[in-house]
Amino acid sequence: MKKLLLLCLPFATTVALAQKTDEAAKFAALITPQALKEKLTILAGPEMEGRETASPGQKKAAAWIEAQFKSFGLKPGNGDSYQQLYPVYQDQLTDKKLRVNGKTFEWDKDYSFGISSGDWKFNEFVFAGYGNYDSAKNINDFTGLDLKGKVVVILETPGAVMGRAAFAGLQARQRMLLSKGAVGMLTVADFSKRNPTNTKGGMRLAPPAAGNAAGGRGAAAPTNFYTATISNAVASALFGRTSTIALADLKNVNKGNYYAELSIHAEKTNVQLESSNVIGVLPGTSKKDEYVFLTGHYDHLGKNGNVIYYGADDDGSGSVGVIQMAEAFAAAAKAGNKPKRTMIFMTVSGEEKGLLGSEYYSEHPTVDMSKASADLNTDMIGRGDSSRKGDTLNYVYVIGHDKLSSDLAPINEAVNKQYVNIALDYKYDDPADVNRIYYRSDHYNFAKKGVPILFFYDGMLGADYHRPTDTVDKIQFDIMAKRAQLVFHTGWVIANRDAMLKRDIPLNMPSR
Repeated sequence: MKKLLLLCLPFATTVALAQKTDEAAKFAALITPQALKEKLTILAGPEMEGRETASPGQKKAAAWIEAQFKSFGLKPGNGDSYQQLYPVYQDQLTDKKLRVNGKTFEWDKDYSFGISSGDWKFNEFVFAGYGNYDSAKNINDFTGLDLKGKVVVILETPGAVMGRAAFAGLQARQRMLLSKGAVGMLTVADFSKRNPTNTKGGMRLAPPAAGNAAGGRGAAAPTNFYTATISNAVASALFGRTSTIALADLKNVNKGNYYAELSIHAEKTNVQLESSNVIGVLPGTSKKDEYVFLTGHYDHLGKNGNVIYYGADDDGSGSVGVIQMAEAFAAAAKAGNKPKRTMIFMTVSGEEKGLLGSEYYSEHPTVDMSKASADLNTDMIGRGDSSRKGDTLNYVYVIGHDKLSSDLAPINEAVNKQYVNIALDYKYDDPADVNRIYYRSDHYNFAKKGVPILFFYDGMLGADYHRPTDTVDKIQFDIMAKRAQLVFHTGWVIANRDAMLKRDIPLNMPSR
């Protein structure tokens, strides 16, 4: 009898594991394209107004996510609250004026500039056409022009679309002008095709330091290099014309020095606002004092005038993935498949402002971070990477697989092979990655505390990135569901294995 029992044990163990495996697959099947679409249509819909941190739209989104967590039967993750409130501080432009030879021009019709306080006066300018400069191609619109101590006026390239490449080009041009002794750059643009200028500055967790109070005199940039965007009407006045030169005709104006009295005034103030992380908890059983985090950021860029930045992929997709995984784990628990470790489902805000929400949580955690087995972070999982020419959508970028824990990759790769079978692309895990993706989402603030992380990401950095066109209709829900199921299965294994993940690999990344 005993011998027979012993002989049966391996078979019984195999059957038990198979049953557990079947249970995981059954509840992962709740993460469907249709369920994801229903939720994302709400979270990235017009009523949420782009979910900018500390805005009414973000607060609506937080309330909706809280309601979702409650409906699944999750416990509040911050004492008796589902929200962890935190303060943010923001500069706001409260007054601005621009005059040329005593004539006052109109904000957002004739000029715009960054958030700063101060008064600037200039009286000599250098016009340099389109300001093209490429030493490799022997192109230099600044040849023969004395830039020292002058403000340089350039024309915006016709049809230019502001993006990463364009911004990098402007920065390179500013560095070149600084090296020539210029003190500022005014870019002539078509304001009829520009979105309203945001008069709010960046956000931060700390209040302004003493001596740097809002409203004090300050330079427009740390380099003391002044930049602004002006209309053809302002440019015409700087060139001494009494009538406005058509924008298309400005290219015919002679390059060289011009004289006019330009005065600029700006005042800013600093306001304290409030945002929140939304946290739902599924208590564990035998290892309930150990934790597995599933995270994503629900904030985006908000509105600019009446233009909404919907943020369907960034990061409506990851946040909805977390919410749907929470529903699947909660359903499993109700069916008698509670995780050994406590699951913490957290959607954070402030990511687009500098990872503020996750930074606040890492400094004010609701649990002992030394007992956190892992953070699985999803930020953009709903689309394809336009740089993968001819490739299918059947992939996901995985960041963190060879960092902090040697357990991460084997678990993730095994569940992928067993359940999902998509390509796991590790290219962004290269320490030399120029995009520095490892530092650019909320997992980073867990990694700083030594928590093993995996970051799941689709790489969508194309024309819709941080644009109003990142909309729900462009999400590919079939692959989004597969990616979320991969995270679910990885979380299931980490939550139910006997030991916490090892913390046995130094973080082999350059300093931030």
